[in-house]
Amino acid sequence: MQTPLPRDSLRGMDTASRLTRLPRPFDPDRGADARALTPDLTGPLSDLVAGAAGCAPYLAGLIAREAAWIVPALQAPEAALDAELTRISQLEGDAVSAGLRSAKRRIALLAGLCDLGGVWSLEAVTRALTRLADQATHTALTTRVAHEIRRGKIPGAHADDAATAGGMTAMAMGKMGAFELNYSSDIDLICLFDESRFERGDQMDARAGFIRATRAAMALLSDLTEGGYVFRTDLRLRPDPSVTPVCFAMEAAERYYESVGRTWERAAFIKARACAGDMQAGAQFLERLTPFVWRKHLDFAAIDDTFDMRRKIRDHKGLGGPLQLEGHNMKLGAGGIREIEFFTQTRQLVAGGRDPSLRARATVDGLAALAHKNWITQDVAQSLTRDYRAHREVEHRLQMLRDAQTHCLPTAPEDFARLAAFMDTDVASLRRDILERVERVGALTEDYFAPTAPAPAPQLPAEMKVITDRWTSYPCLRSERARAIFDRLKPDLYRRLQALDAPLDALTHLDGFLKGLPSGVQLFALFEANPPLVDLILDIAGTAPHLARYLSRNADVLDAVIGGSFFEPWPDLATLTGDLGRALARCDDYEAKLDMTRRWAREWHFRTGVHQLRGLIDADQAGRQYADLARACVDGIFPVVRDMFAAKHGAPPGNGAMVLGMGSLGAGRLTAASDLDMIVIYDAEGIEASDGKRPLPTRSYYARFTQALITALTVPMAEGKLYEVDMRLRPSGKQGPVATSLAAFERYQREEAWTWEHLALTRATPVAGAPALRAAVEERRRAILNAKGAPAMTRTDTATMRARLASAKPAHSVWDPKNGAGRLMDIELTAEACALMAHSPQSCVYAQLEAGVDIGWLTRAQADQLGEAYRLMWTLQSSARLLSGERFDPDLVGVQGRDFVARAAGVTSIDALAARIATATTQTGALIAQLLPPPPDAPPDTAPDTPPDTSPDVPPR
Repeated sequence: MQTPLPRDSLRGMDTASRLTRLPRPFDPDRGADARALTPDLTGPLSDLVAGAAGCAPYLAGLIAREAAWIVPALQAPEAALDAELTRISQLEGDAVSAGLRSAKRRIALLAGLCDLGGVWSLEAVTRALTRLADQATHTALTTRVAHEIRRGKIPGAHADDAATAGGMTAMAMGKMGAFELNYSSDIDLICLFDESRFERGDQMDARAGFIRATRAAMALLSDLTEGGYVFRTDLRLRPDPSVTPVCFAMEAAERYYESVGRTWERAAFIKARACAGDMQAGAQFLERLTPFVWRKHLDFAAIDDTFDMRRKIRDHKGLGGPLQLEGHNMKLGAGGIREIEFFTQTRQLVAGGRDPSLRARATVDGLAALAHKNWITQDVAQSLTRDYRAHREVEHRLQMLRDAQTHCLPTAPEDFARLAAFMDTDVASLRRDILERVERVGALTEDYFAPTAPAPAPQLPAEMKVITDRWTSYPCLRSERARAIFDRLKPDLYRRLQALDAPLDALTHLDGFLKGLPSGVQLFALFEANPPLVDLILDIAGTAPHLARYLSRNADVLDAVIGGSFFEPWPDLATLTGDLGRALARCDDYEAKLDMTRRWAREWHFRTGVHQLRGLIDADQAGRQYADLARACVDGIFPVVRDMFAAKHGAPPGNGAMVLGMGSLGAGRLTAASDLDMIVIYDAEGIEASDGKRPLPTRSYYARFTQALITALTVPMAEGKLYEVDMRLRPSGKQGPVATSLAAFERYQREEAWTWEHLALTRATPVAGAPALRAAVEERRRAILNAKGAPAMTRTDTATMRARLASAKPAHSVWDPKNGAGRLMDIELTAEACALMAHSPQSCVYAQLEAGVDIGWLTRAQADQLGEAYRLMWTLQSSARLLSGERFDPDLVGVQGRDFVARAAGVTSIDALAARIATATTQTGALIAQLLPPPPDAPPDTAPDTPPDTSPDVPPR
């Protein structure tokens, strides 16, 4: 198939020089008659006319009626097409019927000859036919609506409203919507009217007027007169066509699709577009229908739906049985056009909700988009594209013969010979080529739509069978469809389970995963279409039951695994924040934005967990990634809450507010189960109240804003919750106001704060809010750290605090990474003391230890020892939170869990890890005791008790 040249370049070319093929006249006498009717055509153009007429009685009849028009039209076919479409756009009154029919004859003849001669590509031919259908439908619709307006049957409408059909639109469906009309195609339309343009009491009158106009317009297009017909019309793609009117309200259509719309209707709307009447209203309707057509998650259940629809079509049309070319249906039969369309559309439905670039209307464009995003290979896309175009050309030749809406190959030898001449080939070559294409398409598509019956599932040991026998009682396997898909998964699933080192452990955790699933069809279809995901699930279930439970509540995050970028390097914080910002910009309301943030965060959170579980990143990298994600979420939600609050109470007084991340959030190091430590600081010095519809005093404004922000982060919604939030590190702790003014924050830190609060300030980092205020808070933080941190006092107070922590929170066991000498809190406290005495702004533990070297408090060897011990304990902490969400217990996590933790720590066994931890904590605890010797006297009674626990040891959410 030749590549079409740009239209502008074609206008200056001689049409005869663009011919690439010619049909042979099967009936030479009829061909000669056509030559005689067009004596001004010579050479190849005369041969084209003779060949067309000599093969197709329908084309011979068109030449006889339109000879005077076609001769000059063939000299400049693109210009002739444009001129004819312009002519019918200006038709009025009694001239409409005859004018549309003459345009149909002319453009059908022009498109047929340009197709047969190879002057136009398949896409140019179908586009020309579709442009005719668009303009004809628009002219018919606006003409008939104008008639209803003149009769006063469209309430409130005036003559100038006829140009947009008074708020009525026709949606082009199927091939018309995709500019893919075949040569003798029906046009599939859904006619709707915008009820919002009418008062409620007038809507029924408007509806009646639009129904009459629709019926009249369809008759204008489809009635057979002495001039022929324009297009056969089909309105049966509308919702529930047996009981609904031919035109109905958009709101009613939306309710239907949202409540009972089926997969085949979603597929139909892939190609849909407004083609006539009120185009803007039609486009807005399609925009509102986007969530119905394009699901937000990967929709592999659509494959099963399409397979079922495909089977029903074949059964209804009697298209089963062995393949034979005589009478074979090139559209609906095996290896036919519809197979390629279903193959393309189903994949678009699967992934188009997440990736708008896959939402191409045209089949060829859809194949190209799918190949570009690696949903199919380039070879498959190119093969199906070539075969699709060739199939469509055969279909066009069949329909050109007698203007019949047929897709079936001939049954008589003579008709095969006629078709071969029409395509300028011999019968044997024609049959061979068609058969090869049909078989090739069938081979590429059949496995996708018709899963083979699975082999019997292997027998499981009795202790495993006890577990699998109860699965049918779980919510995810209660539907017949879910059980059918899962039954196909079982053999492979059981084989993979039995190949594991500890199959019973893995099955036990898999059981917990399945038990927590609310439904199964979508997920099981995802597994069936992507077998490697089964290995991932077994890996997660066998190693990290906490992550498996998380996954059972949020199974949609698996979409990201096959979305194309799941295993790419982690982006930086700015990229993450920008990505969330773009996602939020697509949401219309407040709750939608909060839910979007939760969905977005879940995928990134899951990705980090899988990367850590698979050993693609270490615990330090995972900590930074979880912290980046949390910072991006707070930064993304902050303006959402600010704008919502401002709409009620006015813009933020003064310079606005910001969020200061504290603890592990400020230090840029979180686990899979961390809470967020935050302080909200505002700057509104001298401003008493907000200026809005419901103004608030400044202090109340920011206090209530902070509560709204906390709620936005913590409240359970349809998409779950984001984080728990801890505000206890604000000035005066939980007794103080939830939001602190900048002046009060600085005054407190300079005049009232204890040393432990200055230590905590070394880990603080601005994470969200007004940029100028963020910079101001960071400037104040550094100034406070520069003013504080007298070495003797810092060491004494830190040692006192260390002693209290040791007394209040001793280590629970060797597996406690956080509490006790030489463990996380102990090392973090030492690192904070380094930063405070060095007046360093660094918030990362490793950087703070370097600051201790810089001031000479630590030697190089001591800093390295502390850093290595911290890395070991952090690895244990991070791994434990990923595996169980709780403190690590080797007896509960199973063989795979123990192996994972040991591997992450760089040792060969869990026993070796226990020995290494004991040695590291003993040596590091002794080192810190030398650096921070206990004070001889007890601290004064007025000193605060143990500071708030801000390390990431929290119960699972």
